[in-house]
Amino acid sequence: MMLPGDDIPALQVATPETASPEPSPPFIALVGPTAVGKTAIAVELAKAMGGEIVALDSMQVYRYLDIGTAKPMPEAQKEIPHHLIDVVDPWDPFTAIDYALLARQVLKEIHARGRMPLVVGGSGLYLRALCGEIFNGPGGVTGIRTRLTQEIKRGGPALLHARLTRLDPAIAAKVHPKDAFRLIRALEIIEITGRRVSELWKAHRQGLMRPSTLLVGLRRERTVLYRRINDRVDRMGASGLVEEVDRLLKAGHPPHLKPLRSHNYRHIVAYLLGQQGWEEAVRRTQQETRHYAKRQMTWFRSENEITWFDPTDSEPDRITALLIEHIQRRRERHGTDSS
Repeated sequence: MMLPGDDIPALQVATPETASPEPSPPFIALVGPTAVGKTAIAVELAKAMGGEIVALDSMQVYRYLDIGTAKPMPEAQKEIPHHLIDVVDPWDPFTAIDYALLARQVLKEIHARGRMPLVVGGSGLYLRALCGEIFNGPGGVTGIRTRLTQEIKRGGPALLHARLTRLDPAIAAKVHPKDAFRLIRALEIIEITGRRVSELWKAHRQGLMRPSTLLVGLRRERTVLYRRINDRVDRMGASGLVEEVDRLLKAGHPPHLKPLRSHNYRHIVAYLLGQQGWEEAVRRTQQETRHYAKRQMTWFRSENEITWFDPTDSEPDRITALLIEHIQRRRERHGTDSS
């Protein structure tokens, strides 16, 4: 699974000539790390501003995975229209590009209804895809990729990292020397295009115009966020997460299924398979979720256009009012019509 923090979108490109991403319709995005409190505030925002919510989440797209993905409760989804939740089966491949294509269509439909699209979630990669800032590279397995894979098996990733350092030092500096997938991907693109990946990415970014979007983010002091994460994992366990995973396994879905390898599921799977005890499964799930939140914040800190707000549990209405005021000021100043 692609995680926030994998901040090397250039490795997903082919050439600017092979990609002409359609601009996304205007939208307001509410982003932030897991467990920060986006869902509840998004519902209040949507109610106050006549909006519909578009999930920005790489796990909520999957059917049958509800508790571990912290999907909005059915009551909330009935109260406010939610989109891009339960749109693909967990055994089917789904990429950021797939998300962007679906999301752009949904945004158009929301605009056609005269409503405000509110894109809500924590997937920085999906946000960049929606804004047209990544695009597909070579889709199928090429002969070049097969050859490079064999080279890594024979000589190890250090050999390819040294080659990438010679050919494109800027990208090599962003790729871990043992990251075989991205080493192969970068070298494959260089061979196909005859150009450095860093040059392709720079040209692509310069040719992009971010759509008329407004990005707002929620963040909390680290100890507070980590406590909320730990509490959420405990609530998931009490709400039937084990039973949810058990149903998937008994239905014949393999433990190595991509969604079941994510941080909120992998240790529950291990517990059910008898590979670790319950307390260890909870502890490791909490730990990996905290690490995930840290990677999310690292990703979003690179987005200079985000205006950050710090919610408090004691004053939930205050942060909603501040967000609405900020959105209205921004729209008045820039003449942005999101309806």
